[in-house]
Amino acid sequence: MKFLIKIILFVSILQSCNSKEEKTHPIIENISESVYASGIIKSKNQYQVFSTVNGLVQEILVKEGEAVKKGQPIIWITSETSKLTRENAELSANNARLSANLNKLNELKINIEFNESKVKNDSILLLRQKNLWKEKIGTQTELEQKELAYKNTVTNYQVSILRYDDLKKQLNFAEKQSQNNLKISDAIFQDHTIKSEINGILYRVLKEKGEMVNTQSVLATIGDANEFEIELQVDEYDIAKIKSSQKVLLNMDSYRGQVFEATIKKINPIMDQRSRAFTIEAEFVTKPKALYPNLTTEANIIIQTKEKALTIPRSYLIDETFVKMENGEKRKVNTGLKDYEKVEILEGLSTADIITKPQK
Repeated sequence: MKFLIKIILFVSILQSCNSKEEKTHPIIENISESVYASGIIKSKNQYQVFSTVNGLVQEILVKEGEAVKKGQPIIWITSETSKLTRENAELSANNARLSANLNKLNELKINIEFNESKVKNDSILLLRQKNLWKEKIGTQTELEQKELAYKNTVTNYQVSILRYDDLKKQLNFAEKQSQNNLKISDAIFQDHTIKSEINGILYRVLKEKGEMVNTQSVLATIGDANEFEIELQVDEYDIAKIKSSQKVLLNMDSYRGQVFEATIKKINPIMDQRSRAFTIEAEFVTKPKALYPNLTTEANIIIQTKEKALTIPRSYLIDETFVKMENGEKRKVNTGLKDYEKVEILEGLSTADIITKPQK
C-alpha cells in the first residue's frame, strides 16, 4: 500500500513538472542579425588641446561653452626662460646686423685703398728705376729692391681685398644666423599662445590660471558646435562582420526608450591591445534635438536582415543545434540568422511543430 502511494505521488509530481514546461511553436517573421557595440558621442572634429612648451597658465582667454574661431587665442602660457631666450636672440640679432659692423668693414676698406695707392706709387718707382737702368744709371741691386717692393705691395693689396671679402661673408653669415635664431625664438615664444585649430566650441578647460603645464598636459577640449558623430567599440570577435554603410540602431541613457539611426562611416583598422576592440566611426541619420560630447550610447549594428523567416526563441535551443519536441524527442535543426532573442530555423521544424523549453 505504501509503495503504491509513493508511485502515485511520483507520477503526480512528474505531471506537475511537465505541466510547468514552457512550450511554443515556430513562427514566420522578420529577423535581423546584429552586432553589439558601445561607445560615446563626439563632437565632429573634436580634439584635445596640448601645449608645445612648458610653463604656467598666465591667462585663460575663453570660457567653457563659448564659441571660438580658427586661430583665436584661448590660453596664454608664460615661461621666464623662453622670454629671456627670445630677448637674448634679439640682442644677438641686433649686434650681428651688417649695419652695426660697418666700422670693421670700413677699417679694411681704408687698408685696401692705402695698399692700392701704394701699388700705384711703387709701380711708378719701379718703372722709373727700369728707365734709369736702361741708361746705365743706378745699380742692379736698386732695381731688384724696387721690383721686390712692388711685388710686396701688390701682395698686401690682394691680401687686404681677401680680408675685406672674408669679413663681409662672416658678417653676412652671422647676421642671417642670428636672424634665424630670432625667428626660432619668436616661433617658440608664439607657441606660448595656444590657439584654436577649428571654428567650434570650447567644451572644457582642464587647467586653471597659475597651474603648471607641460607638453603631455591636456589643456582643453574643442569640437564642432553643431555636428556630432558616434565612436563605437566593437569586439575583435565581431569585426569581420562590420562593413562601411551598415545600419546602426542607437539608444542613449539621455533619451531612454528612443531609438536613433546611424550608418557606419569608418572602420579603424588597428585593434586596441588593452580592450581587444576596434574603433568604429558612425554618423547620424536621425538624431535627438540636443547632443553633447561624451554622451554614452549602446548600439546594434545590423549585419543582415531576412523577411518571412521561420524563427523560434533562442532560449529553446540546446547546444545551438538541437530542440526538444513536445513528446520529449531531441531533434537536430539547422539555424540561420540570430539576434539576442530569436534564431532562424532553416531545416528541422515547421510552424506545425511544438517545442519545449529546456530546463536549466
